[in-house]
Amino acid sequence: MSRIMAIDYGSKRVGIAVTDPLQMIANGLTTVHSKDIIEYLQTYMQAENVECIVIGEPKRMNNEPSQSAELINGFVKNLKKKFPEVLIERMDERFTSKMAFQTMIDGGLKKKDRQNKELVDQISATIILQSYMELRKITKENNKI
Repeated sequence: MSRIMAIDYGSKRVGIAVTDPLQMIANGLTTVHSKDIIEYLQTYMQAENVECIVIGEPKRMNNEPSQSAELINGFVKNLKKKFPEVLIERMDERFTSKMAFQTMIDGGLKKKDRQNKELVDQISATIILQSYMELRKITKENNKI
């Protein structure tokens, strides 16, 4: 099988998470500077088979797109051009940064380590990926009924 990748895209940094080849476990992969993301993805996808990229979709509480939505939409268009064979999905990313920070606290990370924004972005991407995998599982189960 192939992997599913999730991206938490920001203007400075991009958190990346991937599944194992059996698509059972979501793991944080890395954080890349946003200007280097396409090059990084090209290199990664030459080594690994990725069938789907899930990109966090930032929304406000009223379900309207957030300020960063335009930036991310441009990135998604570029991604579709560069990797036309890969399915691109969107996933609501509200609260992922807060959840990532809480995960760091629950994991016992020291205050200094919790200030590592790259780690927060990577955990956020992992949360986006895990949410996508859970939604996909529920959708499959509901279609069997």
